[in-house]
Amino acid sequence: MTRKKTAQKPSRRLRGAANLEEARDFVAQRGIEELECFVANQAGVARGKVMPAEKFLGNPTMSLPGAIFYQTIAGDYPEDVLLQEMPADGDLVLRPDFSTLAAVPWAPDPTAQIILDAFHRDGRPLENAPRQVLKRVLEFYRRSGWEPIVAPEIEFYLVKRNTDPDYPLEPPIGRSGRAEIGRQAYSISAVNEFDDLFEDIYDYSEAQGLAIDALIHEEGAGQMEINLRHGHPLDLADQVFLFKRTIREAALQHDMYATFMAKPIARQPGSAMHIHTSVVNMQTGRNLFSNEDGSPSPEFFSFIAGLQTYLPAAMSMLAPYVNSYRRLTRNSTAPINLRWGYDNRTTGLRIPPSDPAARRVENRVPSSDANPYLAIAATLACGYLGIEGGLQPGEPVTGSAYNLDYDLPRGILEAVIELGECEPLIEVLGEHFVKTYSAVKRTEFETFMQVISPWEREYLLLNV
Repeated sequence: MTRKKTAQKPSRRLRGAANLEEARDFVAQRGIEELECFVANQAGVARGKVMPAEKFLGNPTMSLPGAIFYQTIAGDYPEDVLLQEMPADGDLVLRPDFSTLAAVPWAPDPTAQIILDAFHRDGRPLENAPRQVLKRVLEFYRRSGWEPIVAPEIEFYLVKRNTDPDYPLEPPIGRSGRAEIGRQAYSISAVNEFDDLFEDIYDYSEAQGLAIDALIHEEGAGQMEINLRHGHPLDLADQVFLFKRTIREAALQHDMYATFMAKPIARQPGSAMHIHTSVVNMQTGRNLFSNEDGSPSPEFFSFIAGLQTYLPAAMSMLAPYVNSYRRLTRNSTAPINLRWGYDNRTTGLRIPPSDPAARRVENRVPSSDANPYLAIAATLACGYLGIEGGLQPGEPVTGSAYNLDYDLPRGILEAVIELGECEPLIEVLGEHFVKTYSAVKRTEFETFMQVISPWEREYLLLNV
């Protein structure tokens, strides 16, 4: 894919401000008229307000009902838990994180966006807000003198517009006038079919200060992957949150949809959000996963063991919907267990080739529909518990792991039960969050059970 040449622009910060005064300068320099102010709820959906820039800058603290963090993907609420914990549905205090301030390049009028953090009215962080959950996990690392580094890879499908939920999704029409009919993994010509769309994605990303490392065509028809540069977990979670929004908006402007469903099309590969993780000693700057002689450290193996031990209990955060588990099936290019191996893509945990300074673990289990704050928080929490407990992993797999036994829950209810029974994970993630999140997932499952599927009509209607 060839990038268009653009004229050199004066150097200025594309994303973020240190404080309110710098935010005012950011807005003034760009003639910003409106600000989109939002948080990510349990599903990773942006909830918030659109405000005139002048009003926001005059009082950047705002309020929203606390119920937004109990809302399901379908817009329902777990009424019993909500009434028990928030009988009056009172307001939360939402404060902007000025480091996330960025333009909204697709908006028709000069518009900026900013991510908010949620707090109780007495100033305590809201325990069930996903961004605060990730901050909580990072605090455990900080107390140990460590800082995690992550690099997510996000897969998604481009599909034709589809306004009928009963109609199967289809690949979009590219510049050749034809849709893909077969799998085109790593095909440059298949990416070139959508050059104009990807030019917009790159341009929108640059305007927001978001750092794309690479864009490739994945195995499915119309399936793409974007890799992000490694960095601090909170910043990378913010970037994934904003990237999803950016890609969906760009696709709409080209008369197609971008979907992050884990398994949007039958008999096509599912979409993942692989998370590469290493840990740095904050005092020495050394990769905790490597000894001074370059060999793997005990912490490296314990991190792997932590993922093997605790990821089944964290599964509802990595595969949050009924559809997510359609991806995790045997011989589907997605993992079905938590075995590990060196440069082995059939295992749930892969160790990519690298020099000692870049030694890392790739968690291949999360699906692309996961909330990035929660998927990263879960990965780090499990690894932390492994290091703190001095756990030891099983032996690495050298062949295919696709035919080995399942290690992972097979459905969302099983995953929610495992989360509620895992005391070490609850301690790191927070009891209030686990209770709220589990209630949301159970309510979503009950909503799903109200729908009669085509399979049931096909095989049961006249046969039972």
